[in-house]
Amino acid sequence: MEEAVRKITRMPAERLGLLDRGLVRPGMVADLVAFDPSTIQDRATFEDPHQYPEGIPVVVVGGQVTIRDGEQTGALAGRAVRAPGVAAGS
Repeated sequence: MEEAVRKITRMPAERLGLLDRGLVRPGMVADLVAFDPSTIQDRATFEDPHQYPEGIPVVVVGGQVTIRDGEQTGALAGRAVRAPGVAAGS
């Protein structure tokens, strides 16, 4: 589990040069997902692809709670992430 989390958090942040993301530590941007590994499940299908997964009660983006109790809070946090050297709008 620890290696899987590293591969979807710290590793991509390092590759993109995002030095303030990918770890939980003072001074870092708070992008966090609370999940229950025993209940997490994708509910999307080809017929109905826009479904939220089960087992993810809380998502925090940039320090703002964007998902609480599995529902959107209305907070519009975060920004598009681009690789170094890629212009905005590309």
